[in-house]
Parts: sequence; C-alpha cells; structure tokens
Amino acid sequence: MSTRGLRTPFLRVAKNGRTYAAGDYTAPGGVGAEIGDQLSDSKLLALFADGATLVLQGLHRTWAPISRFSGDLAAELGHPVQVNAYVTPAQNTGFSDHYDVHDVFVVQIAGTKTWRIRPPVLAHPLRTQPWENRKAAVQQAATRPPLIETTLQPGDTLYLPRGFIHAASARGEVSTHLTIGIHTWTGHHLGRQLQSYAATRLAADPRVRASLPAGIDLADTAAAAADPAVIAAVDAARETLIAAIKAAPVSELVAALAPAHRDGTRPEPVAPIATVMAADSMAAERMATEKTAAEGLAATGIAADGPSEAPAVRLRAGLAARLERRGEELVLSSRLGVQPVEAAHEGALRSLLAGETLAVAQLGVAETQHLLRAGVVVLAPIPGASMPGG
Repeated sequence: MSTRGLRTPFLRVAKNGRTYAAGDYTAPGGVGAEIGDQLSDSKLLALFADGATLVLQGLHRTWAPISRFSGDLAAELGHPVQVNAYVTPAQNTGFSDHYDVHDVFVVQIAGTKTWRIRPPVLAHPLRTQPWENRKAAVQQAATRPPLIETTLQPGDTLYLPRGFIHAASARGEVSTHLTIGIHTWTGHHLGRQLQSYAATRLAADPRVRASLPAGIDLADTAAAAADPAVIAAVDAARETLIAAIKAAPVSELVAALAPAHRDGTRPEPVAPIATVMAADSMAAERMATEKTAAEGLAATGIAADGPSEAPAVRLRAGLAARLERRGEELVLSSRLGVQPVEAAHEGALRSLLAGETLAVAQLGVAETQHLLRAGVVVLAPIPGASMPGG
C-alpha cells in the first residue's frame, strides 16, 4: 500500500458501515507520479489508527500467489473467482450487516474476528439485486438472533452462500482475512440467452414484420389494447416467441454464454519482454545453426534439422483453449481469441492441450515463435533435462 503506487479502485476504506470517499485516502505521488488517485500512506495511517478497515480489492490481480490460486480455483469450479483482503483494527467493525450477490469463502489469516450470520431476505440474489435495494429488510433481519455466531482463528474458513446476511468485528488484535468470491453462473444467465435467442427469431416471421394499420392511437392505451389488429400482432409475436423458446438448442445457449465465461477469468500471467526475447533468440539460433550446418554438410547433401538443444513450451494456464476446424483451416480458440495454426502440427498441438510439455522441435521453431508471441504457450523446463545440482 505504501511503496507500489497502488491506485483506486484496488483499495476501499470503511468504518462501521460507512465507506470513505477515495479522496480521503489518496493523493498524488510527487514529481513524475502526479496521478491523484494513488494511495496515501499518511492518510491511511490516520484512518487505520482511527479504526477504519482497509480493503485490498482485486488481490488476484495484484499479488502473484493469490493470482495463481484464484486461477486454479476458477478452472476447477467453472465459475469466475475474485479475492479481496480485509484488514480491521482491534475491536472495530468495517461493514454493517449486508449480503453479497456472490458466494464467499472467508479465510482468516491473522488475528481473530467474530462473525454473525443470519438467513437471507432474498434467496440466491442475482448481481442485479444488491442488498442496498433491500436495506430496510436487511436492517430488520439484523435485529433478530443470528443463525450462526462464531469467532474465526487463523487458518479457519467460513462459507457464506450468496444472500446470507453477515457482519464481522475484530477481537483483541488487528484482524486480516481473505474473501474468495465465487461469481456463479446461474439459470438466469441461460434464461437471458434464451430470451435473446427467441427475440432474434421474431424478425423471421412475416406476420410480426407487418405494419399496424393507420389510425391507431397508441397513446390511448385502452383503445389500442382492444384493437383487433393490435391483438392479432401480439398473438403472432407471442406464438413466434413461444415456438422459438421451445425449439432453442441448449448448445446454442451455452455457446452464446461462452464469451462472457472466457472474459470473466484471466489466463496465467505472461512475461512480455522475456517471451519476445526468447522467440527472437530461437530465430537467431535457428539461422546460425542452419548456416553452420549448411556450410559443414553441403558436400554430403544432408539437411540440418535445427538446433540440437532448444527450450520447451507448455500451454499457458487458464486459456480454455480448444482446437477447431473452420472449413479447411485449423484454429486454436481460447480466451485470447482465435489463432490459426499449422495443420501439420495438429498432433503436437493436441498433446499441448492435454497438458504435455513439448520441445521446440516437436512444434517447429516458426510455430513455437508464433504461439509464444500470441501468448498461447509459455517457456517451460526441457522434458527430461536435469535440474541444476541434480
């Protein structure tokens, strides 16, 4: 918070249910770093000393171990994952009773914190149904005895299904915990895709495309609703929508949701500079090797195969990659988009997607360079190579 130039919205500050404005804890960073929404350690010191909770948001984007963990968890669960950290001074409460619209795993890291959990006022709330929309009901529920009241020790984990009302207070020392938020996909998401699918089928029905007759006054709601032409148009649209809903293939609905799923989770971090340097060095080594081989073996007519030793690569984690044929073309579809690949390397590519580490020779230098620069593969230890000291 004090040395990395962290900016909002990667931090929130709250106390007793009040969330502070960003200007209360941010400031410019001095010459060459005048951006005004950087965290101010001096302001944060004063707020924390006064009992405010510091919330490091999006920790899966700013701390490498958490990034790896959240990526692995998202891949296992099939749902996007976010991680926040809450640091609360002793004997203080950051947030009043509320519920979340995503499932949460609380992991106590340091200190102790007492949690009070109450039943939902709305079961399985959606992202469009935050607790602020039901503040009065939540406040009323908070006056009733808790369903669970427990104090978490370091290492303890608490599961909070979305919708369960909760509040927490630090005990006799500074308390730090992680919240691992699971943003679950629901039937509502598929229902929205079903709605969109059916709506696009309306335009295919000539009865729906037909104009309403002249003279209809839609401002006169009662008269327009009783007009036979309006009734017939509504019936035609209803019939078309119902037929489309019943006929909608589940595969198309899932496919329509797939881009949002891909965008909801980031792939494994990749090192831009090191990756480009590695790809460039492969080309340079290949040219030098081919030149030497050509000069040394020209009289024999033996062709050079390329470098005798080369780095290996593996599939970048978290890509949700798959091979597809699009006409005559073989492509690799993933969170990065669509990458054309050489059909001659299909077998090697399928091994790559199966989790194998491949030597450059198995993919070829050109294909390996292409996939490295596209961010599809990352460098890995050479299969079978001995480690230093081993």
